[in-house]
Amino acid sequence: MAQLGGTPVLIMREGTERQRGRDAMSNNIAAAIVIAEAVRTSLGPRGMDKMLVDQFGDVVITNDGATILKEIDVQHPAAKMMVEVAKTQDSEVGDGTTTSVILAGELLKRAKKLLEQKIHPTVITEGFRKAADKAVEILESISVKSGIDDEQGLMNAAMTCMSSKIVSESKEKLAKICMDAIKAIAEKDDNGKWVADIEKVQIQKKQGESIDDTSLIKGIILDKEVVSPGMRKSIKDAKILLLQSAIEIEKTEFDSKLQITSPEQIQEFLDEEEKMIRDMVEKIKNSGANVVICQKGIDDLAQHFLTKADIMAVRRVKKSDIEKLSKATGGMIYTNLDDITEDKLGWAGLVEERKIMNDSWIFIEECKDPKSVVILIRGGTELIVDEVERAIHDALCVVRDVVEDEKIVGGGGAPELETAIQLRKYASSLGGREQLAVEIFADSLDIIPKTLAENAGLDQIDTLMKLRASHQKGNKFAGHDLDTGNVIDDMSSVGVVEPTVVKVQAIKSSTEATSMILRIDDVIASAKSAMPPGGMPGGMPPGMGGGMPPGMGGMGMPPDMY
Repeated sequence: MAQLGGTPVLIMREGTERQRGRDAMSNNIAAAIVIAEAVRTSLGPRGMDKMLVDQFGDVVITNDGATILKEIDVQHPAAKMMVEVAKTQDSEVGDGTTTSVILAGELLKRAKKLLEQKIHPTVITEGFRKAADKAVEILESISVKSGIDDEQGLMNAAMTCMSSKIVSESKEKLAKICMDAIKAIAEKDDNGKWVADIEKVQIQKKQGESIDDTSLIKGIILDKEVVSPGMRKSIKDAKILLLQSAIEIEKTEFDSKLQITSPEQIQEFLDEEEKMIRDMVEKIKNSGANVVICQKGIDDLAQHFLTKADIMAVRRVKKSDIEKLSKATGGMIYTNLDDITEDKLGWAGLVEERKIMNDSWIFIEECKDPKSVVILIRGGTELIVDEVERAIHDALCVVRDVVEDEKIVGGGGAPELETAIQLRKYASSLGGREQLAVEIFADSLDIIPKTLAENAGLDQIDTLMKLRASHQKGNKFAGHDLDTGNVIDDMSSVGVVEPTVVKVQAIKSSTEATSMILRIDDVIASAKSAMPPGGMPGGMPPGMGGGMPPGMGGMGMPPDMY
């Protein structure tokens, strides 16, 4: 609404809501802080879980920050930006989602005090940017070298990641599984750096047994059955043919007619069809293959001949599974039976059909040098199995991060405290109001060790003072022992370590989100569009949509059709 010569001029749709200046900033900051507080109690090994129930009654129990925020139906636009922080952290490094959201919330809470002192948001955001750059530099400088050959470092990083999850009792076994999986699929790129694509680690889950029965299979699992009951269900020293084409008579792409003038011609036609299928099976047999994994169909007659030839066959396997099988078994994927050579067949120590709960799955395992592996997750209930899957995904990402980045820092709030101490020294070298922003950035980093202490039932202030005293003595990895409340001078000595890249990404993503929220001084919320009279939007005639003839129901059917 604007005034022009005393006459009101309507600029925006009627019902549009608008907040400006301090009110807009305060509302945005308050909404973001609420999101940070929602996940704060789930941080660390003493963090609590959240039970989330959606509109359909489905239940999720988790303490994973990204999962919690994804399941919450957030409406406020500033709060949605905090959800994006967690999503970015999860997709980029796989861990530290709760840390990044808590840090963003604390930055906004402390920035609000500077706004109340009439410090311009641009000055604050510029100070935050400088502080974030310096914090990343500090984290890199205090990092310790690790990598794919440092098995203990990889194990410790995975166990630290899982210590806050429901699987903490079994973390040692699961950490070993995650480490072995990443080491199996890791490859060097053109620059000689290690890369690990966790898409090559297939996750299969089935409730039943316990978390301790989770296992790593050096091969792949197919949720299929052997095509014929007469075939063997288990083959050792398997030579595997991976086939993309069907083992059946292909239909022509155009309409065709066959003119038969005598009964003998029918028999000749059937005999020729049988001969063609028999030839296909003969080619497979002559190649030396004793297992066929087919992406398309296998004719009933072909199944009979394969059974007689003592060849196990599986059909209609997904293309992605065929590709993973190729990486796991070392076999070539064929589209033409005439091209098969024995040296390009895949190999596995064992191919076996097993019944897991009510389903039959085919296990292809004991491969020599698999570049695709499977983790089979077991657990007491579906909710537990889902949470174990999230924990294993995070652990796989953490091990991958260490393999690719080759740097680790101590856990237990140690890197945040060390970074905060060094940032305060850096702030004193700056002039102007940016110094205040860098100082509150350093103060905000203290929220991580504070929250860890609070969630463990310890006194925040006492713990923080003890930790600062240890860091001032030069113990850059000093952190909490959350069981006793004592300070450990070197968290890496007790196996509590985290990838540097997780901490770096948490600082980057939380700083950027905070800066964006602080720079907003005007929120314009459009009015919801109303249904036009007489029918649906777009000017549909009265006989359609809302204005149907009297004898018709809501779906355009007569009453007796419901």
